[in-house]
Amino acid sequence: MTPYRTPYPVPGVVWASLPLPALLIGPDNRIAEVNPAGETFLNASSRSLVGQPAFDRLAIDAPMDEALLRARLNQSPLFINDVDVTSGERAPVQCNLQIAPMHDNPEVILLIISPRDIADRLGRAMQVKSAAKSAIGMAEMLAHEIKNPLAGISGAAQLIGMNLPPEDRELADLIVEETRRIVKLLEQVEQFGNLRPPDRRPVNIHDALDRARKSAMVGFAAHMHIIEDYDPSLPPTFADPDQLLQVFLNLIKNAAEACKRSGEGRTIRLHTFYDLSLRLRGKDGRPAALPLQIEIIDDGPGIPPEIAADIFEPFVSGRENGTGLGLALVSKIISDHEGWISVDSVPGRTVFRVSLPMVPKEKKEKA
Repeated sequence: MTPYRTPYPVPGVVWASLPLPALLIGPDNRIAEVNPAGETFLNASSRSLVGQPAFDRLAIDAPMDEALLRARLNQSPLFINDVDVTSGERAPVQCNLQIAPMHDNPEVILLIISPRDIADRLGRAMQVKSAAKSAIGMAEMLAHEIKNPLAGISGAAQLIGMNLPPEDRELADLIVEETRRIVKLLEQVEQFGNLRPPDRRPVNIHDALDRARKSAMVGFAAHMHIIEDYDPSLPPTFADPDQLLQVFLNLIKNAAEACKRSGEGRTIRLHTFYDLSLRLRGKDGRPAALPLQIEIIDDGPGIPPEIAADIFEPFVSGRENGTGLGLALVSKIISDHEGWISVDSVPGRTVFRVSLPMVPKEKKEKA
């Protein structure tokens, strides 16, 4: 049988830029077209997929033949939510499906697959970004106003302590120590709000990771075993090298402290690989690929479930006396680099995944 082909070209830019897996399915339910995100999802090339029975290559826990027939008969879109989808070569992924007949050729069906984890993370990210902006703005204002009276309190406590007997001087010293701790916290808040824009240039991700690893191993991660699991063919990213180093240091420190605090886990794995499946809308409004993936994986206790969804928000911390600014700062830096950060955590395995862009073509030519 000759595989069905659409009688018109699929809009190249829109089709290639669509960040979700999408297929065009012909009247015989064979694959007519598949976009790049669909190739990644199915782990196969468009050439090998076109002409194949769609549901031989795509296992969906839903009556898809009936759904496609209904869409063709009614000439209206359908939505199927919370179904397991797999290509047979990967674990099932819970997805939402959109099924719609093409306007110019109603026998051809457009199938868009929306993995739930991506959709949920995108929605949460928008909420977190808005909340973080408001929280940090208020915190900056309060930090500025509070630091001056704290300096007065600390100075007064020092003067009082000079005239107290030794047995009472401890209380005055405690006041001084605590006011200094609060001032330090307020300075962190101000630093968070005043982070300079990144000075971006081509950066070798593995060089930045190696600097972070060496620094961590002689300090806060001396008790940990750090494994390097790198893809040596990974091209450079476009980043501020100092800010990227700060991101990796914060994530390694977060993993090391979680393991030390709980007494569980002693291994951190630094994993890099190439994956074209994630695209975010860039500053110019066009979807931009984030193919460079960096994962910091630890075998510690995991993130407490009650804060897992809000872990990148300011002042949310799983540590007693934690400021909750470390991961918020990481999220802000990655956002300023037009990247993406996510976390997947269960007891015994926590994965922070940073997705970054490659160096733009015009910057490569200039370099």
